[in-house]
Amino acid sequence: MLVLEFHLHGCQSLKEKRGRLQGLRQRFGKGTGVAVCESDHQNEHGRAQWSFVATAADPKVIERALQEIEEYAAESVDAELTSARSFELN
Repeated sequence: MLVLEFHLHGCQSLKEKRGRLQGLRQRFGKGTGVAVCESDHQNEHGRAQWSFVATAADPKVIERALQEIEEYAAESVDAELTSARSFELN
């Protein structure tokens, strides 16, 4: 599991916030093996938290998928990535 926290500088509305972060769901939420959701701060303009759960038979595949998500979030999302935490779920 990967939990990402974002700060959205200058964000004026929830509509704008969701527009700026929608690429996360579009890129990672449609494929198999990864579940994605906005997991906190849903009603705040300037903050967001998104969680990703990856599944696979090989732990290296999971690690690679979560690394790709984190890199995409840091480089391609119109928000500042302020925190990235990984958890192993048993």
